[in-house]
Amino acid sequence: MSNYLAEVPAADLVPGADRYGPMLGNVAAIPAMRGDETVGYVFLNSDFVTTTGYSGKPIHVLIGVDTDARITGARLVKHSEPIVLIGIPQSKIDAVITKYAGLDLIAQAEGEDGGHQLDIVSGATVTVMVIDDSILRSGLKLARLLGLGGLAPETASAGPAFVLREDSGAAPKDWPTLTGDGSVRALDLDIGEVNAAFEATGDQRAIDRPEKGDPADTFIDMEAALVSVPAIGRSLLGPTEYANLETWLAEGDHALLLLGRGDYSFKGSGYVRGGIFDRIHLIQGDDTVRFNDKQHRRLGALAAEGAPGFTELDIFKIPADAGFDPAEPFRIQLLVQRPVGAIEKVFTTFDLGYQTPEAYLEPVAAPAPSADETAKVNAEIAGSQPDDLTHLWKRIWESKSFEVGALLASIGVLSGAFFFQMQLTRNESLVFWFRIGFLTFTLFFLGWYANAQLSVVNVLAFFSAVSTDFSWSAFLMDPLIFILWFSTAAAILFWGRGAFCGWLCPFGALQELSNRLAKLARVPQYWVPWGVHERLWPIKYIIFLGLFGLSLYSLELAERFAEVEPFKTAIILKFQRGWPYVLFAVAVLVPGLFIERFYCRYLCPLGAALAIPGRMRMFDWLKRYNECGSPCQRCAKECMVQAIHPEGNINPNECHQCLHCQMLYQSTTKCPVCIKREARRAKFAKIDSLKAPAGAT
Repeated sequence: MSNYLAEVPAADLVPGADRYGPMLGNVAAIPAMRGDETVGYVFLNSDFVTTTGYSGKPIHVLIGVDTDARITGARLVKHSEPIVLIGIPQSKIDAVITKYAGLDLIAQAEGEDGGHQLDIVSGATVTVMVIDDSILRSGLKLARLLGLGGLAPETASAGPAFVLREDSGAAPKDWPTLTGDGSVRALDLDIGEVNAAFEATGDQRAIDRPEKGDPADTFIDMEAALVSVPAIGRSLLGPTEYANLETWLAEGDHALLLLGRGDYSFKGSGYVRGGIFDRIHLIQGDDTVRFNDKQHRRLGALAAEGAPGFTELDIFKIPADAGFDPAEPFRIQLLVQRPVGAIEKVFTTFDLGYQTPEAYLEPVAAPAPSADETAKVNAEIAGSQPDDLTHLWKRIWESKSFEVGALLASIGVLSGAFFFQMQLTRNESLVFWFRIGFLTFTLFFLGWYANAQLSVVNVLAFFSAVSTDFSWSAFLMDPLIFILWFSTAAAILFWGRGAFCGWLCPFGALQELSNRLAKLARVPQYWVPWGVHERLWPIKYIIFLGLFGLSLYSLELAERFAEVEPFKTAIILKFQRGWPYVLFAVAVLVPGLFIERFYCRYLCPLGAALAIPGRMRMFDWLKRYNECGSPCQRCAKECMVQAIHPEGNINPNECHQCLHCQMLYQSTTKCPVCIKREARRAKFAKIDSLKAPAGAT
């Protein structure tokens, strides 16, 4: 934390403070001093709670709190969120964090909002929700540890006061009974209530775009039930589905059933792309549970007699390590969004409270914890991270199993094509459609769907980590990027940079496919004179070396200059970015309509970074004839990146392994050597046929 404090004056986090005091001995916090008086405390959110963002890496926020348990200031000091680094201006995130000043943690501890309203930034929903959650939970933990505002320190748990009662012999209950005894709780919002809530935000853009329809019409009817409670689960799911649920849940897991109908969906569609349900989350005390697609199952129909029809019936798993207590009250927070522009949205929230009915709970007597146990728990809270990186990256890999499987399968197919390239390239049509199909997969699945676009930033970050505090766990946080890097490193030893640049780079695929369309539209193609072409090659190496040298001074500064790569704008953000970035991306794509793979040839620093170790490749797979280059120039003239020298040699630093030259190498209609060879064969076959005796078969 001390390295961040040097960048933020004490007065910015605790108004009136003129300096920082020494670190407290038992808690990861630093007093904010005014003279000799302690006027507040400063701490880092990640020292108290897990702050893993969309990137899989922590989001670090310095927070100030006064002696009355009121947040006085907060500052985002470090993060790796791609949407903020390369898309949404950080000023928008900073504006959201600034609003936490004045938040009453005592009101939060008592279950009130304390005037707090979650302020979402369009396009960065998950990031802002993580920041919000971490500020609230870390603030409460610190306030309790220090007893600020009269908040009592947390005590060691003596075990649950209640456990779920097993009612295996109880008859299933009908819908009216389940709603009447509180087994099913509802949040019923009409259009008028939602419009009034957006009016209360004071955002004129949202006020000017009210939800259409009769104010009394249903906006959403969302109902919740804790179906891991045996009696509730059997009644709502039926015996077969409940048995399936028990198989799905591990020991300590719980399950929440959410039902919905009306104009608004509590699921939305964001989880299809990112795997996270960003419209709902569960809150219990200081803890928040967010759900991903691996914790989700659809339910076909309700088994309870008299149940109405719902358009959404979904079960969400609450994992055992979430700290959830089914006997304690909790709430489901629903995020309602309203578009106010092409990509801009305004948000507000509504809560659905839930308490498991006492009829399903059985009291448990437990001894009170000792003072030593309580002190031990508080010390662990103050000085340890709740989740370790190893457990975290394994969870991320499990949640991305489909994408990982698809990527591994595609790499396997590509490897097979390279190992058996002579067999593949015998058929020109097969080579063409295989390449078009693979590049389409690379662009649409790897690029625009999975955001698996390697960048020179990854290279710079790797070298920085190796020279400082290298950790495999940190690199394993993004499974697709890790697999791509590992496979690219292996491919460099066999084939050079071409395996990635020519086949697995989404931006490269975008360039080539757009050039193919340009050719279909009869856009003229230009051949760069060899002398000019050869002198333009070094530009990308100069760019890479400049970025590498800059990273030795400041990795953050190098990452900003790495905007020379348009990958983030064109692939990760799909051109939904500020106009200067979009203009730059278009500016490097347009020349590619006339000169195939223009950016790859002359400007790409990532290609340069891969070409340098590519000289270590162990094999030379591309076959050539003695006549290649002298006199035949066909391969050189048809090479899409002009990687073949006029004398016939292939430059491995520039070759994209498209296999076109290998198709020509075997072509009996295009390669002069093959044409002559076939002519000789035909001539000898004719001579042999003339020599054969009459009547011979």
